[in-house]
Amino acid sequence: MSTGKAIIFSAPSGSGKTSLVKHLIQEIPNLGFSISACTRDRRGRHEVHGKDYYFLTQEEFKKKIDEDAFIEWEEVYAGNFYGTLKEEIQRIWDAGKTVIFDVDVKGGLALKKYFGDQALAIFVKVPSLEVLKERLSERGTESEESLSRRIFKAEFESQFEPQFDVTVVNDDFAKASAEATYLVSEFIAR
Repeated sequence: MSTGKAIIFSAPSGSGKTSLVKHLIQEIPNLGFSISACTRDRRGRHEVHGKDYYFLTQEEFKKKIDEDAFIEWEEVYAGNFYGTLKEEIQRIWDAGKTVIFDVDVKGGLALKKYFGDQALAIFVKVPSLEVLKERLSERGTESEESLSRRIFKAEFESQFEPQFDVTVVNDDFAKASAEATYLVSEFIAR
């Protein structure tokens, strides 16, 4: 596998990491989005296979695990597997781009360990759990049970913030996106 640089955005669900990553891809043309593989159902009609995720069956996912096709993978929620395919990273590097990830905290730490100094690992956080709960509720995709599960997970994931290279607090999107653009541009230029 040839090598290049990697930008890792990790955060508890609802912190705005996906919005920041989408902003960066528009601002910095040399970024290539790493599409994760997953076994969960698509959210609504707007999610597209091969663009938002590679939607796989559990059988397909487990076969790829056996083939050592993933840099990292995990069962995030019971029966819902997520992972980063080695061929996806190679596709981006072969195009001469820096790979950018939008992954959960555990995945982010695994990627940081895998890529070492070739990666910049950014932890995105919201000012408080109350703000996070509001954001997740506003999505309209969460049941009370899944909402409380995500809040509990966010509390746990926040403990790993010090293991990331830098933290961006997403309380004001314009400010957070400007900070993220600066951090990523500086890292790529090194």
